[in-house]
Amino acid sequence: MIRLAEADDEPEIRDCAEQAYARYVPMIGRKPAPMVADFVTQIAAGMVYVATDDQAIFHGFIVFYAEEEHILLENVAVLPSAAGRGVGRALISFCEDAARQRGMNGVHLYTNEKMTDNLSIYPKLGYVKVAQRTKDGFKRVYFEKTLT
Repeated sequence: MIRLAEADDEPEIRDCAEQAYARYVPMIGRKPAPMVADFVTQIAAGMVYVATDDQAIFHGFIVFYAEEEHILLENVAVLPSAAGRGVGRALISFCEDAARQRGMNGVHLYTNEKMTDNLSIYPKLGYVKVAQRTKDGFKRVYFEKTLT
């Protein structure tokens, strides 16, 4: 099940981000942006959704919002204990469906160049690499998916 995050979900969301991205800290040299995000503000703005199982146990989250003619998928994370079960794919599909429902023509996202798993996963989901640049001190790779 995927539902809009509530204020009391914030500790689980933050913990999930910490667990999901911890392995990248040594490679990047500091915490990546998703680990230091202002989840309280994002939840209050209605930008965060959580994935739970049929017993309402938290497994992951996604952050996205409308930007011009597309949705910006800012963050998607799954607890390591739930990895490999399709949670991340379900969250991304949810984001894409939300974009279609809002009449948006695509989903844009970026990932750190050191997150090599993401660099191979996103193309398999139909995302195309469109740019690579440094922003806020992070070397980012930008992807887009056109929705029909």
